[in-house]
Amino acid sequence: MEEKCLSRCAAAYQYHQDGFNCAQSVVGAFQDLLGMDEKQAMAMAGGFGGGVGGSHAELCGAVSGGVLVLGLLTPHTDSADKEGKRRIYAVAKEFRSRFEAVFGLTRCGELLKARPGVTERNSASACLGVTAHCDNMIVTAVELVEQMLAEERE
Repeated sequence: MEEKCLSRCAAAYQYHQDGFNCAQSVVGAFQDLLGMDEKQAMAMAGGFGGGVGGSHAELCGAVSGGVLVLGLLTPHTDSADKEGKRRIYAVAKEFRSRFEAVFGLTRCGELLKARPGVTERNSASACLGVTAHCDNMIVTAVELVEQMLAEERE
């Protein structure tokens, strides 16, 4: 595990410990790459925690945060750019698939019921000693985004 990845994972974990939601914690860990300050990052992701607005019914906030990060780093900003649209959809789908491969689920409420733990598939959580449910989701989402960004650089 690269130190930078662990650094981002630890930062995301700390954001959650400080009271930010899952999406905010993931986005906050990448604010330097996004060209945002902390307030902007937290404002953008604020409504996505708890399965969107605390409902626990929708997509896990850590997944939403990861998709927000990847969307800002793989922008589709021109409505006529069909390839750009396909590209970000593929990136978002790949991220969600990787998260689901680790935990078996992506919806907040279902994850809360299942309470999947730390395994060899989410080594950053193990390395950081993370055991709490949402902290595990957050750290793993950051780890997966980091993996995808590293693969893109190769």
